[in-house]
Amino acid sequence: MNHQFHSEADRLLLDAKKALLQEHHRRFQELQQQGRWNEAMKQLNVTLSCAADVLKDSVALLERVVVHYQQQRTQNPGQE
Repeated sequence: MNHQFHSEADRLLLDAKKALLQEHHRRFQELQQQGRWNEAMKQLNVTLSCAADVLKDSVALLERVVVHYQQQRTQNPGQE
C-alpha cells in the first residue's frame, strides 16, 4: 500500500470516528437535557471512550506523518 493511499484511508477512518463521536456527544446532551441522568451517565461513558479512541488515532496518525516527513528530509536534505 503506498503512503498517499494509506494516509487518505487513515483520514477517512478518523473522519468517520469523529462523526461517531459527535453523534455520541449529541445523544449525551439530549439525554442530559431530558433529565434522563442514568442513561446520560452511561452515554457519557460511551462518549468518553469514543473521544479517547479518536485522540489515540489522531496522535498515531500525526506520529506517522512526522516520521514520514523526517524520512523525506533525511533522504532529500536541503529540499523543504
